Amino acid sequence: MTLDIVGAGFGRTGTLSMQAALEQLGFERCYHMMEVSKTPSHAEQWHRAAKGEAVDWDALLAGYRATVDWPACSFWRELAARYPHAKVLLTVRPAERWYRSMASTIYISMNRPPPADDPATQVRRAMARELILERTFGGRFEDEAHAISVYEAHIAEVRREVPAERLVVYETGSGWEPLCAGLGVPVPDTPFPHVNTTAEFRAKYEFD
Repeated sequence: MTLDIVGAGFGRTGTLSMQAALEQLGFERCYHMMEVSKTPSHAEQWHRAAKGEAVDWDALLAGYRATVDWPACSFWRELAARYPHAKVLLTVRPAERWYRSMASTIYISMNRPPPADDPATQVRRAMARELILERTFGGRFEDEAHAISVYEAHIAEVRREVPAERLVVYETGSGWEPLCAGLGVPVPDTPFPHVNTTAEFRAKYEFD
């Protein structure tokens, strides 16, 4: 099994809902950051990738047909090259809304000290900070204008570099039709999944 879909959209662009949607469409399984929690050994491999070391993508993503979210979206070029038949799925939302959601969820989570007695969480948190805060945002996520410029530049790069016939751009909240049209699959007769809202994220991780 190889990847059929390479997710290029940053986290907080509806990626957990997209994971559920893709799996409902038959693209099981779909790799999301949540998968790292289920397979702690993956955190070490993503951390090595974040530091520029070689990774065996086939081994890391064995059993998956799609990726969304971080950490995989940071390596969309590598994955698109490794799996040339795969569609590149770019999830997007308005930049200011993305920043507010990111700042009130993932950013807070990454800045919390990991439990001293939980080495798996320590490794996962270190990986996320290296990959997202440092490698992606250059340690300047708190600078809203800078973070938004990074977000918008990323979207522009994907649009520019991926051939139109291979690229699927999905605006969060658009429903099934544009996604299914881009992937060439039938539209389900059930509502599009909508999970992991900002409120749900904050409640799950007991944010104040």
